[in-house]
Amino acid sequence: MTDSAVTLITGGGSGIGAAVARRLLDDGQRVAVTGRGERRLTAFAEELGRPEGLLTLVGDAADYAQIQGAVETTVKTWGRLDTVVANAGIATHDAVADGDPAGWAEMVLTNVLGPALLIRASIDALKETRGRIVLIGSVAGFVPTPGNLYGATKWAVTGLAENTRRQVTEFGVGVTLVAPGRVETPFWDGNGSLPPGNLLTADQIADSVVWAVRQPHGVDVNTVVVRPLGQPN
Repeated sequence: MTDSAVTLITGGGSGIGAAVARRLLDDGQRVAVTGRGERRLTAFAEELGRPEGLLTLVGDAADYAQIQGAVETTVKTWGRLDTVVANAGIATHDAVADGDPAGWAEMVLTNVLGPALLIRASIDALKETRGRIVLIGSVAGFVPTPGNLYGATKWAVTGLAENTRRQVTEFGVGVTLVAPGRVETPFWDGNGSLPPGNLLTADQIADSVVWAVRQPHGVDVNTVVVRPLGQPN
């Protein structure tokens, strides 16, 4: 494992982030995951048997000092960084004309500023390995939905992915946006119930992320939209 690739995942203690971490660990990679809840990260590490290749780091994805510290600790621990996955995200599950603005700032900062900060903090290390940036977006970042401020943050992530690609491609760094449709994850906890219809699993989205990460140098898969069969929009 000494020379194996290294991935840093924000919001990696549950849901899609945790599923990606499991897959990469199974592949023999070394993985660092961040999250705001130490208890959740500890439970995740214990669930996996505290593998040697897993590093858990408490930190807020929207705080530059904390995310910079996570990158620095990862590189110091393992000597390299090959991939970052901007997965941390939250939703208020309300609408702009009649929702509660109290939670909007945190959502916008986490979903939009967070990925930008991760890119900024990691780009020097990724230049060294000619690595890859993966942004977890959403179908909501392609399809307008009435009043959906969460969707607007994901439209921003869609734009951030392409704008980032146009800058970092000259450094040999790839950028992939993975945009899931409806996925059965803790994302829906604040909504009171799961949405109707077929749902993807976090593991199925992890398949797409890992597929993108496995692409050889010189191949840059830029946008992957993954919906459950039957989702109309």
